[in-house]
Amino acid sequence: MAGKVVVFQIQNLLVAYKERFDKDNFIKNLLLDNLLLVDIYNRAKKLHIDINVRRVVFVVETQTENDTVALETVKGMFSAKSKDFITAVDEKNIILVKELKPGESYEDMEKVAKMLLDMLNTEAMATVHVAYGTIVNEVKEVSRSYKEAKMALDVGKIFYSDKNIVAYNNLGIGRLIYQLPVSLCRMFIKEIFDGKSPEDLDDETLVTINKFFENNLNVSETSRQLYIHRNTLVYRLDKLQKSTGLDLRVFEDAITFKIALMVVKYMNYIETLDN
Repeated sequence: MAGKVVVFQIQNLLVAYKERFDKDNFIKNLLLDNLLLVDIYNRAKKLHIDINVRRVVFVVETQTENDTVALETVKGMFSAKSKDFITAVDEKNIILVKELKPGESYEDMEKVAKMLLDMLNTEAMATVHVAYGTIVNEVKEVSRSYKEAKMALDVGKIFYSDKNIVAYNNLGIGRLIYQLPVSLCRMFIKEIFDGKSPEDLDDETLVTINKFFENNLNVSETSRQLYIHRNTLVYRLDKLQKSTGLDLRVFEDAITFKIALMVVKYMNYIETLDN
């Protein structure tokens, strides 16, 4: 009798393991768009995965490859909730496909992202970046949320390097620049700076420009924070206007210069990928 019980328990463990493996395999193929629409619905039904529920995909990028401690930490946070899925499709990214409760919003997703960040920092001693896509309503749309999260991760590295959490629906103009052809970016920089680049400016000028933008083009506040006289700041802005033709005190010129700085960051990022 005891032997039959042991055999039964082992069989149950094997079934549970097989189902978990099958679900993990299904989620990976779903994220990577490796399934036909009919296969998505058929396999989801067989694996008892709800088709019409709201989900969102989080991507957690770790500094080291195959960070098993970080992966186990994320699993410990969410694996008890059988309707959430934790997997990986490459060496540096942990993927969480989270099912939402009724009424949960993007504010709640931001809280989840912060919880992931804090837990991995404290428990796994890991420095990570967290990005998430938009909320989708059907299982077939999960791959879209994953692609959005991946894009958010890239855009965050380029334009918002000071942020450890990036949401696809808050990328702003960075999303637009990220999707521009490099040839168009080069044309824009050449048109605005006549063959020069904002990178050619000295460090003092760049610091002045960035601080001016941070203070919403406010001359008095910028000079105060830079510990310089107002006239000194005006002199620097005049000097910049002579060299570039752009007066940062004029809103349209300031916008043009700000976009140019972002375009150059994007071009530099693309160059690092090519090397």
